[in-house]
Amino acid sequence: MPQKVKPNGKQISMLIIHIVIFLIGSAAMIMLYDKDSHGKWTYPWPAWIVAAWGLLLIGHICLVFTSYEDNGYTIYRRQQGYDS
Repeated sequence: MPQKVKPNGKQISMLIIHIVIFLIGSAAMIMLYDKDSHGKWTYPWPAWIVAAWGLLLIGHICLVFTSYEDNGYTIYRRQQGYDS
């Protein structure tokens, strides 16, 4: 059975940086949205960017915390001559 790989400090720190930049960028886009419309309807363009970026953030979280070792990959690397 494959063992779960524990995230190291660099992976967690990069995830925290990603979360902080996501929050700052999303807040900035939402604050700048609809600034000059003066009551007129404007297209909610930040929603698409925040949604896509949020999906990428969820993927990053899954990558850091749900990774399992792959013994087949080590066998493949040995067969290809990468790890002699």
